[in-house]
Amino acid sequence: MVRSSPGKLFLPPRHFMIKLFVGLGNPGPEYQYTRHNAGFWWLDALVHELKAKLVMDRAYHGLVAKTSVNGLPLWLLKPQTFMNLSGKSVAALSHFFKIEPSEILVAHDELDIAPGEAKLKLGGSHAGHNGLRDIHAQLGSDNYWRLRLGVGHPGGKAEVINWVLNNPSLDDRIAIDQSIDRALRALPHFISGDMDKATMLVHTSKPPRPKPPRPENQSQ
Repeated sequence: MVRSSPGKLFLPPRHFMIKLFVGLGNPGPEYQYTRHNAGFWWLDALVHELKAKLVMDRAYHGLVAKTSVNGLPLWLLKPQTFMNLSGKSVAALSHFFKIEPSEILVAHDELDIAPGEAKLKLGGSHAGHNGLRDIHAQLGSDNYWRLRLGVGHPGGKAEVINWVLNNPSLDDRIAIDQSIDRALRALPHFISGDMDKATMLVHTSKPPRPKPPRPENQSQ
């Protein structure tokens, strides 16, 4: 970063800086606290952090907010299409504003990660996640960023649907909220395009162990 004027930071643009933040979930009060809505929880926290306001925009099939940080425009999106059609909303907004897939970050629940853990990833398989599956199809690309918020796995494939559509335990919800808070601290790096630093913050769930004190030199 360089200082363009006193008290103002200029973040140099990079081709992979994030311009569109998306949270995945299902609309409606019956789904509000279910594991499948972890992406919604993160986006709500981001909206609060940026003091933005989501409004329904039927052109983009979702709740949308536009804001800016250091003069850089940011879009925030909660698709209201239900999870399986999330791509319809993401593609409508990103295509209209010419936002590249690599400039999109999608926050979603992740079965293969424990509650309290989160991972950042660019590209790759949708791994059976129906929201990502539709985004893949509608964007025609897998080259977008994912913020994978761990919700844990029930153990058996047949139990997955019931698991994601039910509420986590209190301990698990607290752990998920902690991972959400940690990922929010990476926001300046998402915006500047420094995804290496963002990844370090998102992936570090525990503070490093303090180094043991050096033994005092006993020699006289």
